[in-house]
Amino acid sequence: MSRLLTTTPAADGFRMPGEFEPHSGCWLVWPERPDNWRWGAKPAQAAYTEVATAIARSEPVTMAVSDVQFEHARTVLPPEVRVVEISTDDAWIRDMGPTFVVDGKGGRRGVDWRFNAWGGLLGGLYFPWDRDDRAAAKVLEVEGADRYRAPIVLEGGSIHVDGEGTVIATEECLLNPNRNPELSREEIERTLHEYLGTEKMVWLSRGVFDDETDGHVDNLACFAEPGKVLLTWTEDEGDPQYEISADAARRLEAATDARGRSFEVVRLPSPGPIEIAADEAAGVDAVEGTLPRRPGDRLAASYVNFFLATNTIVFPLLDERHDDEAAEILRTTFPTREVVGVAAREILLGGGNIHCITQQVPGER
Repeated sequence: MSRLLTTTPAADGFRMPGEFEPHSGCWLVWPERPDNWRWGAKPAQAAYTEVATAIARSEPVTMAVSDVQFEHARTVLPPEVRVVEISTDDAWIRDMGPTFVVDGKGGRRGVDWRFNAWGGLLGGLYFPWDRDDRAAAKVLEVEGADRYRAPIVLEGGSIHVDGEGTVIATEECLLNPNRNPELSREEIERTLHEYLGTEKMVWLSRGVFDDETDGHVDNLACFAEPGKVLLTWTEDEGDPQYEISADAARRLEAATDARGRSFEVVRLPSPGPIEIAADEAAGVDAVEGTLPRRPGDRLAASYVNFFLATNTIVFPLLDERHDDEAAEILRTTFPTREVVGVAAREILLGGGNIHCITQQVPGER
């Protein structure tokens, strides 16, 4: 049973742990909508299966699947992956699912953010999105975790925390008028602290170039540990990504975290640029009200968009010119974890990557 609470996590002594802290499991949602995933989502389903299989080597995995796809998913996925029936509009559990918080005493609850498909009627990626907005409550019911219904629109991929009081996000996303136009910057910041158990916010400017999520931070930068941030980086000054990443590096290097530490910034190479091929665009059903997939459109590719499992790093293979370098940097940054690469172009074609399609359930520390 999951109770709806009227207090806030911070008031109750709960905090969002860093992703690098131990997990008790991970959730994904099975892709199927043909107006986002090409060829009836079969290539994307194969990629999701590889991701789920790789994570399951480290921690329990649950796949949420619609009734229509339940038997197929159960047949395709390995037996160690739990399959549960939950109706959704698409397959981005990071953004529509719950953000788990813990109290350090064995307690675990979830924050249910309001979801409007990355912008609602002012630039959102599809309509309707009501099933996605209900998904967090359903996940928490399955997990038996009490629920906080947050008063703001927010996606889980738009924030990263260090578990010790610091949260990073981009102004491009959180201050976008298509999310919470009635709230000031200070009000958004205060609400995040109340629901994440954080104390200090570090604002970056923009996310990865042409990111359709309005610049989610999880595609640009993430905490490797308290005081250490991985940042997507390019040396090509002619690439629009160069100034975005350079500005983020300047902001991080000038800031301190909630404990007063300066940040060490580790640069991960930016893959690509990667564009949608004509045959890839042709496989997506054109439907009014959803974001079109057009040949030549640039994809917001990033190696930062990985999943940090308890014993492994599952990261996207995106560009043969940079895959090995990215893997080596991840091995150096996370020396106690096995680094596993998964071919992830099919996920990228849908608008995100491995971090976007996963949501960790924290374990005991």
